[in-house]
Amino acid sequence: MTLAKPTFPTPDHDHGRCTADALAHAEAVCEQRAQKFTPIRRQVLGALLSSHRPLGAYEVIDELAKSMPRPAPITVYRALDFLMANGLVHRIESRNAYLACAAHDHDATSAVAFLICERCGLVGEIPSGSFARELNAAARASGFAPKLSVVEIAGVCTHCQKTS
Repeated sequence: MTLAKPTFPTPDHDHGRCTADALAHAEAVCEQRAQKFTPIRRQVLGALLSSHRPLGAYEVIDELAKSMPRPAPITVYRALDFLMANGLVHRIESRNAYLACAAHDHDATSAVAFLICERCGLVGEIPSGSFARELNAAARASGFAPKLSVVEIAGVCTHCQKTS
């Protein structure tokens, strides 16, 4: 399988362009779904886009506090809930943290597979459609009604392997 875009950003990638593209994608998704992309939702997504690492809710608050009055946790959690419901942010359960979804086109019930680098903390997202279909079919065959499939795979990214 060949991926259209790299799973992990290269160390020298244009992060400004990466962030701008993700924000433009979020705007388009919200407009298409007749959802409001409010300033706080934009700022929370922007905080998550500040790196390609997952951030906990309080780390998001700390990031936002660098450029605005410190928001209340409930405000950030509500924004995160909205962003997750619209497939713009994912929750990394093993880290109790959130990750911006850089421009994949899926909703909150889509199957997601994450590659989590144990050295640098970067997280990549890979297609998991065929695997998820088989897993969901097996779950349904047992009488279970699956909603969301998330697979987290820990390991070492290409960039960290090269620097070892």
